Amino acid sequence: MFDSKKIEQLAKQITDNIPAGVREAADNLESKVKQTLQQQLGRLEVVTQDELDVQKQMVLHLRQRIDALEQRLVAVESQEPPQAS
Repeated sequence: MFDSKKIEQLAKQITDNIPAGVREAADNLESKVKQTLQQQLGRLEVVTQDELDVQKQMVLHLRQRIDALEQRLVAVESQEPPQAS
């Protein structure tokens, strides 16, 4: 395996030998990319997992109520005598 200290030293040497203008351009590019990502992600309508879980529970509860109402409707309709036209 490679020694992590040697890898860090090598990375530092490489970074130190990159011309300042290139380093600045890379830093500026990274900053712009972060800024753009933050702006674009801010425009999305994202919900948290907790909010999604609450919505799922509400939908489940409503589905159960609809099922119960449908059963009641079937029971009521089966008790009514047919209407003459």
